[in-house]
Amino acid sequence: MNSIGKTIRSMPGGKFEERFQEITKEVLKNPRVQSFLSSKPEITSEQLNRGINELFQYQTQWNNCDKCPGLDACPNIMKGYQPFLSLYRNDLHLEYQMCPLLRKDNTRKRQASLIQSLYIPKEMTTATFDDVHEDNTRAKAISKAMEFTVHVNPGESGQGLFVYGPFGVGKTFLMGAIANELAERNIQTMIVYAPDFFRELKNGIQDGSYQQKLEVVKRSPVLILDDIGAETMSNWIRDDILGALLQYRMMEKLPTLYTSNFDLDELEHHLSYTQRGGVEKMDQLKAKRIMERIRYLNEVIEMKGVNKRA
Repeated sequence: MNSIGKTIRSMPGGKFEERFQEITKEVLKNPRVQSFLSSKPEITSEQLNRGINELFQYQTQWNNCDKCPGLDACPNIMKGYQPFLSLYRNDLHLEYQMCPLLRKDNTRKRQASLIQSLYIPKEMTTATFDDVHEDNTRAKAISKAMEFTVHVNPGESGQGLFVYGPFGVGKTFLMGAIANELAERNIQTMIVYAPDFFRELKNGIQDGSYQQKLEVVKRSPVLILDDIGAETMSNWIRDDILGALLQYRMMEKLPTLYTSNFDLDELEHHLSYTQRGGVEKMDQLKAKRIMERIRYLNEVIEMKGVNKRA
């Protein structure tokens, strides 16, 4: 912290007292300092003399804020903090409060801590509704997504959304916006790219890690299964993973959201057709049981539009 004395001594030449008086006059002419002093008419000349260094710091720090170079390059004594004057025990006192940039950065970090993702591009998890391009083909999906964020109540209601449509229309981006909006409400969300997640669980069978990984996902207050239907289906994925996952979440009333290139009938057919080849009656029944849960607990929304990735 640079005091007036240190500042003067760092200046070339002598005449300490003269320079001190010049800086004092400059400080007292500062509009912010004048505004504070006018609000405290009880301040005496003696208090003012004792507190001139606090007034100098107040001016200096606010000059930095007026020319703000950004949070990372903040030159203030306490990075990201702005000074405020008060009268404490008959003396001028400086306090520091977070600046808007630091508050925004802290909010962003807090939100990021509430959004977990597996195999999802970072730009998708940082999306907001302001970033989602709304047109006639997406209006309903956006409206329903925003409505969901208002009414969601994990543990009390397991109602979710099933958003389907062609590749590249913004389904995953919309889910990222939902996750960030929920983070504003301190609701934790996990976004999982389903094909890679199922593949990871399969690889975890050998080292016994798959159960632990599955537990983390299935207990998330809000779960988003992105691109379900794009995985290679097997009895194990359908029955032991997806079936068990959805059963638990249904019983605990934890909302699950889905994106898919398939509509519900197409997804049911996909779940029926395993690597064994063909579609057997038992596979159809198991697929139907899973789809009944999805149909019962999720509002189905078709999302159309131009492929944004083309």
